[in-house]
Amino acid sequence: MRHDAGSAGATAAQAAAGYAGDVSAELAFAWWQAGEAVLVDVRSDAEREWVGFVPGAVALAWKQWPGMAMNPQFDAGLQAAVPAGKKVVLLCRSGVRSIAAAKRATELGLQAYNILEGFEGDPDANAQRGHRGGWRLRGLPWRQG
Repeated sequence: MRHDAGSAGATAAQAAAGYAGDVSAELAFAWWQAGEAVLVDVRSDAEREWVGFVPGAVALAWKQWPGMAMNPQFDAGLQAAVPAGKKVVLLCRSGVRSIAAAKRATELGLQAYNILEGFEGDPDANAQRGHRGGWRLRGLPWRQG
């Protein structure tokens, strides 16, 4: 895993194996706002409901709660959500599931990027998220409930 806090605000993708690359939340947001990319939140429905979500993002779970079983509708949902010629930027809690989703999206023929730090970032010294990086901490748009 690469969770480099120094990448915050980076203006270029970092190389990655098996998908187009890793990008900062800020760069993903800029691409999304410019219409260059589709933002897909691969967290479970429960996570988005309880922790928060990005208004306007495509909600498409990679795995579902409870049990974190693979979403059998992921491939079809992703292909339907991402028009030809657009990038897809994938967001999860901390940037782990979104790597797996980016690899799968690449297999499906999409130009896929993982968003570093995810929605909540890495755990801090008290094992709490939301204090070390992530979409929310970076001040990007999100809502709860």
